[in-house]
Order: sequence, then C-alpha cells, then structure tokens
Amino acid sequence: MLKLFPPKHQKILKLSIPAAINSLLDMLQVITDLIMVGRLSAFAVAAVGLGLQSLMFIFAVLTLLHVGTSALLSRFVGAGRMKRASIGLSTLLRFAFLLSLPVMAVWYLVASNIYVWFGTAPEVVALGEDYVQMLTWMMPFVFMKLVFVSALNSAGNTKMPMQVKIGSIILNVILNYLLIFGHYGFPELGVLGAAVGTVIVNILEFIVYVILYLREKTPYIPVWYYSKSLLSRALKVGIPASFERSLTFGSFMLFTVIIAHYGTSVLAGYQIGLRVEGLAFMPGIGFTIAAMALMGQGLGAKKPEQAKEDVILVLKYTSGFMFILSFFMIFMPEKIVWLFTNDAQTIKEASRYLRIVGVSQIPLAFNFVLSGALRGAGDSKRTLKINLISLWFVRILPAFLLSWYFENILFVYLAMISDTFVKAIWLWVTFQKGEWQKIKV
Repeated sequence: MLKLFPPKHQKILKLSIPAAINSLLDMLQVITDLIMVGRLSAFAVAAVGLGLQSLMFIFAVLTLLHVGTSALLSRFVGAGRMKRASIGLSTLLRFAFLLSLPVMAVWYLVASNIYVWFGTAPEVVALGEDYVQMLTWMMPFVFMKLVFVSALNSAGNTKMPMQVKIGSIILNVILNYLLIFGHYGFPELGVLGAAVGTVIVNILEFIVYVILYLREKTPYIPVWYYSKSLLSRALKVGIPASFERSLTFGSFMLFTVIIAHYGTSVLAGYQIGLRVEGLAFMPGIGFTIAAMALMGQGLGAKKPEQAKEDVILVLKYTSGFMFILSFFMIFMPEKIVWLFTNDAQTIKEASRYLRIVGVSQIPLAFNFVLSGALRGAGDSKRTLKINLISLWFVRILPAFLLSWYFENILFVYLAMISDTFVKAIWLWVTFQKGEWQKIKV
C-alpha cells in the first residue's frame, strides 16, 4: 500500500507508522492496568490513575535519556558514523543503569506519601501505596530499555520496537487477568496484581532487547565502551528536555490538585479522560519520534532544508490523524469511556473532559511534532522556555483563579486547552525562524 505514495512520503511513513503503532501499544500497556481495575471500583481507578500520573516524574528523568540518545545518535547515523553511534549507545546504556539506582531508591521511599499529599480518600491511599511501590522495581529495566528503543528509532528501525511491544502487551493483559482477579489458581491481588504484571512484562522486554543487541540483530555493533565526551554531548541536550518535562509534570500534578477538589468522581473521570486522550494522540507521538529522527539525520548529513521539509510533511500527517480522532472524542466519548469503567458518574465526568479537549487535537499535533523536531535538532533550551511560560501563565495560574472564582470544572479545562493553542502558535513561529539549524550537538 505504501507504494501508492510518493518516495518522500514512503520514507516518512515507513518510519512513522511503526513508531505510531508502538506508541499506541505503549500507552495501551500502561492503561491496561486502569482498564482492568476499572471493574473493581472507582477507588481502584483513582488509585491506579494517580499512581501512573505520579510516575510522570520518573518519565521526566527518562526524557533525559530519550532526547539525549535520539539527538546524538541520529546525527551519527545521518553522517554514516555507525561505529561512533555504537559507542554512544554503549555509553548511554551504562549511564541509564547507574542513573536508575538513586531514582529507584528515592521513589521507593516517597511513593507511600503521594496519595496523602493529594488528600485523596483513605480507600484510594490504601490501594495506591502498594501499587506505586511495586512499580519501583522495574525502573532499571525501563531506563535501559528506553535507550535501546530510542537508539533504534534514531537509526530508522521503528519496526523492531513495535514487534517487541506487540508481544509484551499481549502478555501484560494475560498477567493482569490472572493476577488482578485470581483466575486459574493465581492469587487475587487486585490493584497490586496489576503492578506485578507490569513489572514482569518490562523486565522481559529488556531481556529481549539485550538478546537482539548481542546477536547483532540491530543496526548497532555490540561494544563495551564508555565515552565521557559523548555522554556530555547527550546530556547537554537531554538535561534541558528533562527539566522541561519535570516542570510540566509538576504543573500537571498541581492541575490534578485543583481537580481533586471537585471530588472522587471528577478525579476518576479526569484520570480516565487522560488515558483516552493519550490513546488518541499516541499516533501523533509516533510521528513525533519520526520527526525527531529525521531532523537529527538531516542535520547530521548537512541537509537542514531536507530536514525541515521532512518535519513539515510529518506535521501534515499528524494533524490529519489527530483531526480524525478528535471526532470520536467529541461525538462519542461515552462509548469509549465505558471500556474503562461502568460507574455512571465517572463516565459522565470523563466524557465532559474528552469533549472539551477534542477541539484542541490539531494544535496538540503541532506541539508534539515541532517540539520533538526542535529537540532532535538539539534546541531543547528553547522548547523549555516556551513550555514553561505558557504552562504557568496560560494554564496553571488561570486555572487556579478560575476555579476559585467560578467553582466550575469547565473553566479549569478551558484554561488547559488555551495553553495548547498558545504553544502551538509559538512553536510554529520558532520553527519557521530556523535558528535551530545553528545548534551543535
């Protein structure tokens, strides 16, 4: 079917479609816990949803690895320097393992306090503590796995991560079925069972990548080498991106505090709405991965105009996909939310959220693709500034004020989508100026 498209489109679609599918499956794997515990109670949904959102701080650290790996290795791939890229991969794998250890220790110690800090119901606290602490044990494997996936994407091999993810999500569903509900003689662990299944699957995913790497089934040469200079270059791009993501997630947590003020049903509806929206824009994130790789490869090959053309074409496809998905969010959200829960009030609240955010999906496509392209060019400090200013002065502060004045969740959600529109315009203007072409990684 891809042969029906022009050659330039084929190149982008061969990268983007597997990456989009992989991102969609990645989100499905994350929210499998939420879907299956939704049959237990609204307290279980709130516990798992808040636990997953709290783990966003870990994902902020992972952004350092993802952006640093992608920006550095894609340039080497574009320049045809695969030996240098292989040394970079080896360096970043070792760094990922070392980085995961203190993060793992700190998270295990603070996890039990997260639900108390948010002032959630005692039932949510009891269910959530064990869930988040169990997820802590998968961190070293998740950190190193992400380096493998980012390296493969940087080399244009997005199909392998997709294939691995298909197997892992099937296994995750099976383990959740057995461990949450206690079928076929397995213990009925409830919310804790969802966490155990997720940990097992992530460990097995990492093992698969190690085997493929050592058997030379990837574009990279298996080497055991540590380069301080390459690590420094990756961190130069990765740290601002990680800081940006940390601030973003921190503001999201404050946003959640505002929403939690409206009660458990609104909070549970918001958590489910976030997961459904995540499913909707996962294809967009997949195209963003392609944009980041194409940008780095184009700059590495000394072809900045080609890189710009590729990113704009990726943006067109992403906007088209997310425009189509927005129809489902606006016109039939109840049918989608029903897959997560059968609680009538939670369905109502989640559907209201989806209808509002459905109108901002095209600007969201601009946010994803253009911020990813700028990071792929190494311009992560600029995306940090844009995101920080818009997030606080268009989303968080107005949301607090509107919530205090009107006591209506609708105005809180309107502040949220206003931020999406403002960032989309700002990123487009920044991208068009072309200053990212002067960045050296």
